[in-house]
Amino acid sequence: QVQLRESGGGSVQAGGSLRLSCAASGYPTRSYCMAWFRQAPGKEREWVATFDGYGNPAYADAGKGRFFISKDNAKWTLYLDMKSLKPEDTAMYYCATPSYRRDCPSGVADYDFWGQGSQVTVSS
Repeated sequence: QVQLRESGGGSVQAGGSLRLSCAASGYPTRSYCMAWFRQAPGKEREWVATFDGYGNPAYADAGKGRFFISKDNAKWTLYLDMKSLKPEDTAMYYCATPSYRRDCPSGVADYDFWGQGSQVTVSS
């Protein structure tokens, strides 16, 4: 049973930083794609960053230069370090994986396992 659990969200002022964590159980994060998505109220879920099974990170334009994705394979944990946060970064952040795939697909529907989400609120 694959389980993903996010933590680390919270409320910060614009310009601040946060680190999100996603602890995986029943799933070897080392070998497979792991991703961060977010969903703001009234908007569609969008991808934020991915870390494929080959060790390559990728970022959506909204977070480039400010967000950094990493994995601790020994702890089966995925991280998202966010700095210079903006009010438009306010959203529920989810980690996800597309079920034993090394590559990272682009579509939300391609991801099979999701965490419960962690709220990030950035005030101006």
